[in-house]
Amino acid sequence: KHPSYYTLRSEMIYFLNQQKRIKKIRARKTAAVVRHGLEKVNLEIGFLPITACAPLAIAKEKGFFIKHGLDEVNLVRESSWRGIVDGMTGGYLDAAQMPSGMPMWLSLGGNKNEPLPVVTALTMTRNGNAITLAKRFYEEGVHSLSDFKKYLLKTREQTHRMGVVHPASMHNLLLRYWLAAGGIDPDSDVVMKNIPPAQMVVDLKGGTIDGYSVGEPWNYRAAVEGSGFTIATDLEVWLGHPGKVLGVREDWAETYPNTHIALTKALLEACKYCADPANAQEIRQILASRDYVSTDIEYIQLENPSSDSCDLDHPMREYAHHQFYSESAINRPSRTEQIWIMTQLARWGDTPFPRNWVEIVERVCRVRVFSTAARELGLDISYTRQPIQLFDGKPFNADDPIAYLNDLKIKRDFSIAEVILDAPRRTAA
Repeated sequence: KHPSYYTLRSEMIYFLNQQKRIKKIRARKTAAVVRHGLEKVNLEIGFLPITACAPLAIAKEKGFFIKHGLDEVNLVRESSWRGIVDGMTGGYLDAAQMPSGMPMWLSLGGNKNEPLPVVTALTMTRNGNAITLAKRFYEEGVHSLSDFKKYLLKTREQTHRMGVVHPASMHNLLLRYWLAAGGIDPDSDVVMKNIPPAQMVVDLKGGTIDGYSVGEPWNYRAAVEGSGFTIATDLEVWLGHPGKVLGVREDWAETYPNTHIALTKALLEACKYCADPANAQEIRQILASRDYVSTDIEYIQLENPSSDSCDLDHPMREYAHHQFYSESAINRPSRTEQIWIMTQLARWGDTPFPRNWVEIVERVCRVRVFSTAARELGLDISYTRQPIQLFDGKPFNADDPIAYLNDLKIKRDFSIAEVILDAPRRTAA
């Protein structure tokens, strides 16, 4: 077969499936249905079949959407984050589960250099990711980041490919950070390849990639099936990092402000439900079903993370579990975290660093919507800004992000430019 056969085949399948989904969405009633004091109750919400979709699945299956007046919610399952991007830019989706970097990436013009203002008012998950390498690396003595660097130096004549799910995903940003902290240039020492999450294990088994960074259950599954091992969990790279967020277009948020608050409330309640260990078995069964992750229930792990391992070594490494909710305001969107994401997108040349970065962060990060939703639910909204601390100990100063960028050793030449968010564009759904 031609070396690009599988890539071209995947592109064709994606295009055909996307056209089918768009036709289905257009066939449904698209005019806003006003009800219960909300501007719109008929919502199309995108998600991917991963464990982190739990809040959306639970909000749908346990009635939290209906409880808050959103009684015509349709969850649109996409196979890749590219489908979410297309749905948001095309106006076919009202809202979506997104990697935590995607609202900023879209707002800064990461998609075709066309800024699309997208906002987030809710962090739905934290952690739950890991870095997996093929089992053969472990057998050849690669058990740590320093071992991996030595191996790459010994095998310079070989091409080593690492899979990530999207340039704006925390998987990509943390994998790049992890590699660079170990003296490995993620753009010249390895090849980074964008792959849908559910395809990671298949490609690892097939040998088309040597490793990947992805959310669960795909790290755990590779370990259970013996095709890979976890060389680092995100608990070891950045404990408590934002994973998946709720994203909506800025023009949508302005058109449907009460609906936005109701949506945030429904998902915040669902996050709280997901965090209760008493509900774990029920949630696992829901997620394993064909409507959501469509996998064997043994790969959906929500209980005590120390009881399971995705590592070949001893003592076994703690499983990279998701955090859905806690009293410490982990669901609150963080401006500091969005500034860090902004620096990493600029670091690797995905977007310029905006000269008007203060304005951009304020527009992307909708703390007021979260606070209103939490207050109406009777939840504690007190918050203390926490410093960002990654595994290498390098301090991050959110008050001077450009100085932080300049101090990074491994990076691309980055540009600083004002990003204009108010250009005319197609209106939201």
